[in-house]
Amino acid sequence: MPSSTPDPLLIQLGSHRWLVPLLADLAAHRGARFVELIHRLGLSRDSLTRTLDAAATIGWVQRNPGHGHPLRPEYVLTEVGAAAAARAATINEAQVAIGLPPGAATRWTLPLVAGIGAGHDRFNALSRLLAPATPRALSQGLTTLGERGLVRREVIDMRPPTSRYGLTERGQVLAGACR
Repeated sequence: MPSSTPDPLLIQLGSHRWLVPLLADLAAHRGARFVELIHRLGLSRDSLTRTLDAAATIGWVQRNPGHGHPLRPEYVLTEVGAAAAARAATINEAQVAIGLPPGAATRWTLPLVAGIGAGHDRFNALSRLLAPATPRALSQGLTTLGERGLVRREVIDMRPPTSRYGLTERGQVLAGACR
């Protein structure tokens, strides 16, 4: 029987496109200055600022209190952030292994892959699992996952026609990292 509740950590990690690469980078380098993050992640200043603000709001990242100049801050993981970063690093490694570029995950990508991997193979089952997501967001997420070769859609010839979703081999790698 598939789980009937989504993983809250996956939903938080998916809330901003660059959270997974950011947390993985901070875990790998044990903190970093703002400019270093821009160069390593290939982000604009605005995108990095929004992502750092989101991570700080969640409680995963903080400014290193004993380091640097106020105009050149260094960011480090909090204790809670270290646990989230370990999971983000695993997901980031899986994304690299299957050829997804950094930041390729949209808001519902990780929860959708995890939901399909847990046995929710119908649209309505995914919709119930990811209740705050709109049908349009789920439909676009499933379409994008199909285009990236992570999810396959099987149309069942019934009246009315129905669809089932399954993970490809690449999708199973990502789903394994999401557990």
